Amino acid sequence: MSESLTVTTSDGSFHAYVARPAVTPAPIVIVVQEIFGLTEGIRSIADGWAREGYLAVAPDLFWRFRPGIVLSEHSEDDWKQALDYYLRLDLDKAVDDIEATLAAARDLPEAGDRAGVTGYCLGGLLTFLTAARGNVDAAAEYYGSRTDEFVARAVHSKTPLLIHLAGEDKFMDRTAIDTVVNGLRDNPHAEVHVYEGRDHAFARPNGAHFHADDAARANARTRAFFRETLRD
Repeated sequence: MSESLTVTTSDGSFHAYVARPAVTPAPIVIVVQEIFGLTEGIRSIADGWAREGYLAVAPDLFWRFRPGIVLSEHSEDDWKQALDYYLRLDLDKAVDDIEATLAAARDLPEAGDRAGVTGYCLGGLLTFLTAARGNVDAAAEYYGSRTDEFVARAVHSKTPLLIHLAGEDKFMDRTAIDTVVNGLRDNPHAEVHVYEGRDHAFARPNGAHFHADDAARANARTRAFFRETLRD
């Protein structure tokens, strides 16, 4: 079952999509959007986590630009608009919104004690930044461009962190990938996987660079990771 949740912050409120599991209480998984907004694809990922037995919540993080923005990766104009939003987004405020979403989700009667966050592209970076703050029980990032710029924030983080990177990511060159891998190498709570030959968004179903085998491999790792970190 799915519905919406209103999340209130000190400077306004926004909508989050909620997908409820069949059995509750359940661990929470916050699903963080790509640059295209709270799309059908992101909502379907939340639905998938609900089927796995998690209370999944996906917030609308572009609400300060305009509530309910949904763009298409198949439109050149939408790509330009999406990148504009990405470049203008206040990352720290977006993480504040993720934490506000988590607080609101914890108040739901179906919520269990533990909570994780996962995200893709922009959402991957925001997942990383959320994990670095240390207020979630686990975090799983998918190819978050610019993670290398902020890797120092998580060098000593104790939040269990799983990162999936694309070896041929057009938005993240090999130097950036190596910065993430090497920067987190000595953190026992961080695990980084590089999928060689894959491009950005290789785990997005129906996307231009979707790769079924490596998407399945990454998703299996994430499911196992959340089972270990979010369930007793």
